[in-house]
Amino acid sequence: MRLGLEIVAVTGLPEIREGDDLGPLIASGAEASDVQLTDGDAVVVAQKIVSKAEGRTRDLAGVEPSERASELAHGLGKDPRLVELILSESVRVVRAERDVLIVETRQGWICANAGIDASNVPGGETVALLPVDPDASARRLRAELAAVADVSPAVLVADTFGRPWRLGQTDVAIGCAGLEVLDDWRGRGDQHGRTLKATTVAVADELAAAADLARNKADGVPAVVVRGAERWVTSDDGPGAALIRRAAEDDLFR
Repeated sequence: MRLGLEIVAVTGLPEIREGDDLGPLIASGAEASDVQLTDGDAVVVAQKIVSKAEGRTRDLAGVEPSERASELAHGLGKDPRLVELILSESVRVVRAERDVLIVETRQGWICANAGIDASNVPGGETVALLPVDPDASARRLRAELAAVADVSPAVLVADTFGRPWRLGQTDVAIGCAGLEVLDDWRGRGDQHGRTLKATTVAVADELAAAADLARNKADGVPAVVVRGAERWVTSDDGPGAALIRRAAEDDLFR
């Protein structure tokens, strides 16, 4: 079996607004990009357009910072209104120092600023929040694609995260439907017959990161089709990206 991936950006999508149905827009964009969607494809969608479509944007002008937010903002050099939104979207603050605010979000992700940012969001003081349930967002988008294109590719909602101990950011999957998000090799043998004891491949994250290389963050390309990942695509939606989260009892750095 010949292995390999083809990664194609879906171009021509309009500025997404609250209430837009992403499935038809992506299906139309894929066709215009000369991409015929298939059941074995993985469609990687930027979190930002999902948040826009679901109305998960906020104008900082309407945010009243609490005393705690104001105190944190003063020490971090951040806008207290932004800090108030970050706290409202978080269950705990992991670290707050050196102008960095790391939190655990209500969705269970540990990241900077609860994933809130203003990039690629129209409006001088408008920011985008993470979807309330990114896995549900992925399932809904997969159903929309099935309805308009008569295919059921895997769908990933991707966002950009920093990484402890390594410089730079990479896209990871925060929502997923129709994909084996983890490929557990523990108990299997390597090419020399040694039994693997710790290797679990983060398939969803690797596809999200690969897809990000096919687009420029300033080009307005929020969707990418990855072809060649059909061995991980499933007919059922599956447990989603929630499966990637490390349990608290297994987290040595908590």
